[in-house]
Amino acid sequence: MFTGIVQGLLPITTMERKSDLLSFAIQFPEPLMDGLATGASVAIDGVCLTVTAMQNQLVSFDAVPETMNLTTIGALQQGSLVNVERSAKQGVEVGGHIVSGHVFDVAEITAVASTPNNREMTFQGAERWMKYVFLKGFLALNGASLTVSQVDKERHQFGVSLIPETLQRTNFGTLSVGDRVNVEIDNQTQIIVDTVTNVLADKLASGQLVL
Repeated sequence: MFTGIVQGLLPITTMERKSDLLSFAIQFPEPLMDGLATGASVAIDGVCLTVTAMQNQLVSFDAVPETMNLTTIGALQQGSLVNVERSAKQGVEVGGHIVSGHVFDVAEITAVASTPNNREMTFQGAERWMKYVFLKGFLALNGASLTVSQVDKERHQFGVSLIPETLQRTNFGTLSVGDRVNVEIDNQTQIIVDTVTNVLADKLASGQLVL
């Protein structure tokens, strides 16, 4: 479990593409090493990955084909800046929202509008999951808990507003039109929408509800 509060913006230090496996390592700063062990879960750009090895502060991860195909992990290169969050500890303050690290899909940036104090980013979503995206609701994008500032259901697009602190602490400050981000839908929102949809469908089918 994660909280959607990015703890580090770090470059990929080493990378090796093998047969059906992507292995890479990141040099962690000392604060992120506290209690870290092989087998621990770490969110890299919002994708929950397992620590496979540690050499001093160089922390290694592996990504299988499914992860590479469904997320942006497969497009990473040596030097790419990624958002890093350690798994949450019991009793930790949840500054964002509960995030599992199980990416739902990727979304492409379609527009960026910058002002001196913030940046508006618009993303192209997909019809199959835009029903879970609501104005003032929240999503995890590249592992960062963000509030939805605009929604266009007809075009399957949504937007977020990024303050300078977010741009400094995450890789959103390096992204532009055409780049893709990992999207995790809020699980509770998904459960509520699906439950209401199923209940209404059952009532319509039984004749208890007429539209």
